[in-house]
Amino acid sequence: MLKRRNSIWLLSALFILLVLSACGQAATTSNTTETTTTGAADTESSTDSTSASDADATGTEGETVTYQSDAGEVEVPVDPKRIIDLTAFSTGYFVALDAPVVGALSGAINNKYIKDQLKSEGTTDLGEQPTAEQLISLKPDLIIAYTSMEGLDKLSQIAPVVQLQYGKRNFKDLMLEMGKLTNREAQAKDWISQWEAKINELKPKVLATVGDRTVSILNPYAKGLFVFGHNYGRGGEILYDEFGLKAPKRAQTEAIDSGTGWASISMEVLPEYAGDIIFTSPWSGDTTDPKIVYDNTVWKNLTAVKEGHVFQLDPTSDTYNDPVSLEGQLKFISDSLLSVK
Repeated sequence: MLKRRNSIWLLSALFILLVLSACGQAATTSNTTETTTTGAADTESSTDSTSASDADATGTEGETVTYQSDAGEVEVPVDPKRIIDLTAFSTGYFVALDAPVVGALSGAINNKYIKDQLKSEGTTDLGEQPTAEQLISLKPDLIIAYTSMEGLDKLSQIAPVVQLQYGKRNFKDLMLEMGKLTNREAQAKDWISQWEAKINELKPKVLATVGDRTVSILNPYAKGLFVFGHNYGRGGEILYDEFGLKAPKRAQTEAIDSGTGWASISMEVLPEYAGDIIFTSPWSGDTTDPKIVYDNTVWKNLTAVKEGHVFQLDPTSDTYNDPVSLEGQLKFISDSLLSVK
């Protein structure tokens, strides 16, 4: 249920890809630009010219390196110029590293923390079910996908595919990996240093204000509530790992110590998982009215609710835990915690 988007669209898209291949591999290879629309060709011509000049300046045009992905070794460009991200949750890493993303899923495009940067780069919104034609027309030199996606072997016919296993690394380790992948290791290390400096400045203030009070992340959904831990976005990385705040005992056991990052509970047991401070938002995975929970007497009788210590997260953008999204969340979370009396 909580698995990241599984691109089943690839099954139908692969048929299109095979048809395109059968139409004449030699013609496709020599006339790729001519197969796009006039507007797309003009745009891509400009992008390609910029990429070529950048590559000439760095001396890396056409060079490749072996990268160890979560599914094995892949030959990738030394300095990728046209990245397509099919994970959505990794896009912010490339934004933070100023690595060129030519195509991304709608979830990333609409993430309030990175949408302006993507718009300024001219990143194409691939929707939630991209077609083979979309991918081919963007002429990627690198594709990012999750290991759980189907048809990944066929995607490699378009460009090298680097597979990531969601949740395998914390955000700092993944930042270093993405820096390595994009030839931007120095930038990745610099971001981590600046992030840790911010945490070191804020953490003593937060701990002094919050004290021994517990903190919960709760999302109402159709069958009850989700309780989130330290590695599933929604500020968990900041609250529990960076600030070292305490979760209620059952939330700690089931959503953090278990390694799953989340737990599903019913309204009846909510008080056992609800902290003295609550961060919450509706669940973006269904259309259930969250008032079913928020108007319930069990919710209204929680200590955090009575004392005004409930803070609303963004149900679409705060689910992300990339560096740029975390920077935005850090301000909201720290301001909220420091306002607690």
